[in-house]
Amino acid sequence: MSYHPQQHRVVIIGGGFGGLMAARSLNKTPTQVTLIDRRNFHLFQPLLYQVATGGLSPANIAAPLRAILKRQRNTTVLMGEVTGFDLERNEVLLADGGRIPFDSLIVAAGSTHHYFGHDDWEKWAPGLKTIEDATEIRRRVLLAFEKAERETDPRQLQRLLTFVVVGGGPTGVEMAGAIAELARHTLRADFRNFNPATARVILVEGQKRVLSAFHESLSAKAKTALEELGVEVWLNCHVTAIEADHVMVTPDGGHGPPKRIDTATVVWAAGVKASPLGKLLADAVGLQTDRMGRIPVNADCTIDNRPDIFVIGDLANCPGPDGQPLPGLAPVAMQQGEYVANLIVRRLRGESPKGPFRYFDKGMMATIGRARAVGESFGIRFSGYLAWLAWLFVHLLYITRFENRVLVLFQWFWNYVTRNRTARLITNDPCVVKA
Repeated sequence: MSYHPQQHRVVIIGGGFGGLMAARSLNKTPTQVTLIDRRNFHLFQPLLYQVATGGLSPANIAAPLRAILKRQRNTTVLMGEVTGFDLERNEVLLADGGRIPFDSLIVAAGSTHHYFGHDDWEKWAPGLKTIEDATEIRRRVLLAFEKAERETDPRQLQRLLTFVVVGGGPTGVEMAGAIAELARHTLRADFRNFNPATARVILVEGQKRVLSAFHESLSAKAKTALEELGVEVWLNCHVTAIEADHVMVTPDGGHGPPKRIDTATVVWAAGVKASPLGKLLADAVGLQTDRMGRIPVNADCTIDNRPDIFVIGDLANCPGPDGQPLPGLAPVAMQQGEYVANLIVRRLRGESPKGPFRYFDKGMMATIGRARAVGESFGIRFSGYLAWLAWLFVHLLYITRFENRVLVLFQWFWNYVTRNRTARLITNDPCVVKA
């Protein structure tokens, strides 16, 4: 790969919200940008739960990185897996032996599932971070109903029709609500030997309320909305074991007698940790990551004494005004990406930076189901149908490509009118359904 000798080489690792925003912000600047990602597409993760429950197809929420950036003449997209850093030579190391030189490095590798020391639970309780995660969860959920159609043992039938979602944050709440709507509305006339509406959906949360990052009043409304959908909300309960056919839950903050939930389907939405790439970079620089695997960053998103290396998004431990790390949200990563790109350009022009990175918090929203959502923005709290419409609008606005927005909007309209979910496909599974 050749570069113009007078161009500043910017290498961006990760094509998520932060990395993509940084690349776009460097368009038409005196830089040569290289975006590296192990996948060839940008994924709109906030809507993965709709893929996992058959509401959307994977292609609706993903777009090829090359197509997004094809008009940026100063940008090259590389599909590759970063395995290390040679900071003495300012090079990024790839799994295939490639070495990509940089003058400025932006690391936006994102996050992965966090099982809090129980990584063996992952095979029974997949998380929701990738397209593969979503289609695997969709397979397990739909396959449970297919097996139930042939089941004659009442106890096994009950186990198949029990769905457990671990974690009461936005992903867990959205997932639990979507499964409940799938069972009670979408599938209501699809089976002959059992009633899908009898399915149990249990949301297990370790804290004393769901959506703990929201105001207490909104958390209470979210809980009520879930219960109206038929979701059982178990608060202040800790999961202590997950096996192929059951989950063990300890109530009362881990002090009560253990309870067994017989289930065939568990979804993990209880926590995330930074990408393992963060540890590789921290070791190369000589830093320690925090307990979530994030790298401490300076006020300008650089690390330690390396002004040429930036860490943004879920990988960065970037303190907010209250001293606590900023949340792993798409708006945080996007604002950091834009800030870092602007900082690099100002340096090239010999201009001083505008100041430290400051996150502009526009608020938070979470949807519980059809016409049910909660949100807060600039001190204003809202819920119900209005919040749901706002949630729809904001998510459409953040989807990267116009074509995807049109596809998602049409699919949402059709799902709303018919209560149908057209992407209810069981993939990557043998033709014979085993009981």
